[in-house]
Amino acid sequence: MTDILPPETEIRHVGVILERRKLNNPWVDYSWRPVQVLPSVPAAAPWTKLAEGEGWEQFYAGPAELALYRHESETYAYNIESTQPAVWVFLRRSEAAPGIALHGASVDPGEAHAHNDTGDDIVDFVPMPAAILDWMTDYVRRHPPAKEHYKRKRDRANPEALARRTRLYESDPLRQVPEDE
Repeated sequence: MTDILPPETEIRHVGVILERRKLNNPWVDYSWRPVQVLPSVPAAAPWTKLAEGEGWEQFYAGPAELALYRHESETYAYNIESTQPAVWVFLRRSEAAPGIALHGASVDPGEAHAHNDTGDDIVDFVPMPAAILDWMTDYVRRHPPAKEHYKRKRDRANPEALARRTRLYESDPLRQVPEDE
């Protein structure tokens, strides 16, 4: 089944490079973190080792999809205008080798926050490549953030009109207020 996307949605496929560091910890052997997002998907197979050093290795983790939606253009503009525009990468622990799975990537700070709230995902950001920044800037220019919705204020209710007494109180002796003698 294919996803039906709005016509204003734009998709871009990127490559993600991760770094695995050896830890001196009795419970966890390695730490994983993204180190770079490539502006396009390379020809290398996922989990290709790219570099290694003493206690660390870098892998091409695989492709990820960045999607831009028109209704989120305000958060994209926020990301673009920040001091360091970022791409957030989502990782999830896995039973299969190498013990981590690339779950996705996003340029939306709100989506990154939602993934971070789950508690199961590893969420980290990397600096945004210039090609992706140009793509996002062009998208936000073509789909500017929606203007603030103006909500009309209602007229104040007349409290005297709401406090009418009915004849029920006049005819029912149990509901009548006793008179002071």
